[in-house]
Amino acid sequence: MTLLRASDYKRMPWKNGGGETVEIAIFPPGSSVEDFDWRISMATVANDGPFSIFSGIDRTLSILQGNGMALAIAAGDPRLLTKESPPLPFPADVPVSATLPHGPITDLNVMTRRSTFRHVVERHAGPFSGEAAGNITFVLALEPLTVSTNNSKNRLEKLDGLLIEAGLPFVIEADQSESAFFLITLERI
Repeated sequence: MTLLRASDYKRMPWKNGGGETVEIAIFPPGSSVEDFDWRISMATVANDGPFSIFSGIDRTLSILQGNGMALAIAAGDPRLLTKESPPLPFPADVPVSATLPHGPITDLNVMTRRSTFRHVVERHAGPFSGEAAGNITFVLALEPLTVSTNNSKNRLEKLDGLLIEAGLPFVIEADQSESAFFLITLERI
């Protein structure tokens, strides 16, 4: 397991220059936004506008903070995404336009190169037990929690992450009965 502290995440400009992203994790390590196999990041969206295009990439977006964002994907009707909405998967290589009907938001963005990886993003609350699926399972804490395996225990604060290797059983104990977190499964094709 690899613990990633929110204070150590890498900040960088958006690919389209319209804002800033906070890179949580990327594979292979040291790759760029042009050549990653998978990438997990957060971004604050403060203005309406287009998303960056990523050729050959699938992405899933979730709202972490704020009152929602409407996304028009591939010129379709806008879909309102809120903190309560399930994570929204869509291709990153089609035009996407964002509108902020109620002010700025912060989102969670998971992207995988379609030819090498696939991913699933799930939002959970409260206690959880399972086995790391795919090649990697990533836990992103929205509130403080503890992740335990057979022989180790990791304390996660708000927005800390934990990479768990495939097949490893784990238990998540929340500080509060309904502490929320995301489980992200990354699987090589």
